[in-house]
Amino acid sequence: MKTVPVQEAVGMVLCHDMTRIVPGESKGPAFRKGHIISEEDIPTLLEIGKEHIYVLNMEKGKIHEDEAAARIARAAMGPGITLTNVCEGRINFEASVGLLDVNVEALNRINSIEEVVLATMHTGQQVTEPRAVAGTRVVPLVIDEKKIEQVEAICAEYPYVVGVLPFKPHKVGLVTTGSEVFHGRIKDKFGPVIQKKFDKLGSKVMDQRFCSDDPNMTRDAILSFLAEGAEMVVVTGGMSVDPDDQTPTAIRATGAEVVTYGSPTFPGVMFMVAIKDGVPILGLPGCVMYHRASVFDLIVPRLLAGRKVSRKDIVAMGHGGFCATCDICHYPTCPFGK
Repeated sequence: MKTVPVQEAVGMVLCHDMTRIVPGESKGPAFRKGHIISEEDIPTLLEIGKEHIYVLNMEKGKIHEDEAAARIARAAMGPGITLTNVCEGRINFEASVGLLDVNVEALNRINSIEEVVLATMHTGQQVTEPRAVAGTRVVPLVIDEKKIEQVEAICAEYPYVVGVLPFKPHKVGLVTTGSEVFHGRIKDKFGPVIQKKFDKLGSKVMDQRFCSDDPNMTRDAILSFLAEGAEMVVVTGGMSVDPDDQTPTAIRATGAEVVTYGSPTFPGVMFMVAIKDGVPILGLPGCVMYHRASVFDLIVPRLLAGRKVSRKDIVAMGHGGFCATCDICHYPTCPFGK
């Protein structure tokens, strides 16, 4: 740090904020710490009484925090991400609608570099409206350029570090089981909930078909949707262990390969995932109908973003799969499913 005449300070970096006071009107920073002085700034500096200023002496091989943040952000950003303008050394990653996809291995390697910071929201979250999901900056005002080159080299090893996978519109077949609904004894309340959830994710329910507790009837309804080009089939009702609940039997009877029956999530234990000819068939437990966030919200967005779901993925959801049942639900800004 050194003191120089303002006329000789072009290209140098301010070490502290400089305040401008307009009596009766305003008081605030005319220039912030870290600002790089330009020729155009000199009249303003003189107006606020700064004939000499403290500046940083930028040594060779050092770069300013703004440039460092910009280089990290450009290297780490992936599809579906736009970058904000730098503000006080920080740049945010703004996500479009889709599934947040963070390469955690790369992220940890980047943050292992001293004085470098890249923070993200949890990977796998559904983003249903544009929002900030990550931010980056460096700790000092000036950093060794070699550290930023390390970041860039790490990012070059991967397709991206922070990206968003778009939700692909799917044609969804909805099968609702239960003799009480099929015979009109009670009104179905599951269908509207499911349709609303898929609408929010950009997919449409082709049709809703009602079946009794006969597993053959349910099996045929699933197969008919597949024959009509459904890209996903969800089956509601009949997922518990009661003798009359035959939905798992019906799904197996289609010849589908069962990925899992049961999920370490509360709510959502009685959940089934099966695949037939590349098409997911999901057995949804009753909790999906009345919980704002359930296993549906953890798995379906992944499938709509083109991600396959394995038994290993389901098992891993046990850590974070317990909903705290808060008085006011803030999902997805909460620990559930993280």
